[in-house]
Amino acid sequence: MLEPTLFRDRPRAVQIVLGGVVPALLGVAAGILIGASTGAYWALAAVVSIGGLLAGFEHEDGWGGADRGLVGGAVYGTFLLISHAVAGTTAKVSLGSFPPFFAVVAAIIGMLLGALGGRIARSLRERGRQPSAPAAE
Repeated sequence: MLEPTLFRDRPRAVQIVLGGVVPALLGVAAGILIGASTGAYWALAAVVSIGGLLAGFEHEDGWGGADRGLVGGAVYGTFLLISHAVAGTTAKVSLGSFPPFFAVVAAIIGMLLGALGGRIARSLRERGRQPSAPAAE
């Protein structure tokens, strides 16, 4: 099985880009799209969700994936709100009655997706390490 490089084994600069810059840039894009196109916003949200799940694969287990997802989701949600405020458009998708809470919700969703990805990756690694059963003769 092809094993991804663990996040902790990557150079610090790559960790900063993958764990902070990428979620921030995606949050900025989503913040702009939320006032422009409902379909484009949801399409980007789906891509971000898949990315959050896959990011969990770079961790040993669900706990590491959850930590990364929590931070990535918080960064994404915060930058979405900031860029939407700067754009000054009316949201075509509801941000709830208290929009700053959106960042908390994004962090929780990111945490759950990262944890799921980390748990799946751990299961796959453990399955790959088990000796195969002898062939019946």
